[in-house]
Amino acid sequence: MYSKDVVVRCESGLHNKQATYFVQKANEFESSIYMISDERKMNAKSLLGIMSLGIVTGTTVTLSATGPDEESAVNSLADLLQRDIY
Repeated sequence: MYSKDVVVRCESGLHNKQATYFVQKANEFESSIYMISDERKMNAKSLLGIMSLGIVTGTTVTLSATGPDEESAVNSLADLLQRDIY
């Protein structure tokens, strides 16, 4: 398992279009990927799960993954959260 804490820097957080794009990117990886925020753990490949976390700019989340491409999955998604997602 590989995990990393990330401060969300996208201007509008993870809502609507940004959440959809994030989930699409997460689904490109074979590993099981999770986002943890305030003790709530959601599947990063689930749009409803990610949107239910209510992530806004400045929120610190933990990305964790288990599988053959776990490190690249977490690092790629962490980089995505560091900029505006479109």
